[in-house]
Amino acid sequence: MEGIFYKIFLKSVAEKEKQLAILIDPDKFNNSEIDTFLKKIPKETTHLFVGGSTVANGETEETVKALKAETKLPIFLFPGNHSQISDLADALLFLTLLSGRNAEYLIGQQIKSISKLKNSPLEIISTGYILIDGGKNSSVSKVTNTEPLPQENIEIIVHTALAGQFVGAKLIYLEAGSGAKFPVKQEIICEVKKAINIPLIVGGGIKTDNQKQAAYNSGADMVVMGTAFENAP
Repeated sequence: MEGIFYKIFLKSVAEKEKQLAILIDPDKFNNSEIDTFLKKIPKETTHLFVGGSTVANGETEETVKALKAETKLPIFLFPGNHSQISDLADALLFLTLLSGRNAEYLIGQQIKSISKLKNSPLEIISTGYILIDGGKNSSVSKVTNTEPLPQENIEIIVHTALAGQFVGAKLIYLEAGSGAKFPVKQEIICEVKKAINIPLIVGGGIKTDNQKQAAYNSGADMVVMGTAFENAP
């Protein structure tokens, strides 16, 4: 059954309204400066994502709680592991690391999250997560002990995205990694978008308006930006 936030996303895609999510890593975020941060992010921001590869226990919930007091924007959890789940958020991207072959991030962490999620009010959105080489050894790669897919191998990336859709993902997320030297290539975004019929999220290495627009023009339904605003205050 589709939840309200996913239905809104689908409606936006159908109406060709592009979405923008700002990713907040609780490890690098000062909760006392939320007001300043919210004033600096783009006016067209539609979502806030909260999560990181390495976040201390309890920090995610504190950040979500602080954000909820200051903004009406929907807050989606983008967790690095099961300990980052908080019922205070609106929705959870239930991630499967499709690009890796580490069982812990294909199904292990997902099973560990069930005790928290089985009675949770969170809207759970199955998301196929694909790590793409962004020219930097990302935190995701280090923590999950997996290699990103090379940008030159477009066919493998497209097939991985389709496999995610076929096993039931409601979203595909192409990620070049936090602080990537370069974002996912436009050709990759274009080919993946042509192949799948579920919404496409693209993030990692997108720091400028031109890069954001290029991702939109190539087929991204939502762009995720983070590093560009981490030191906003």
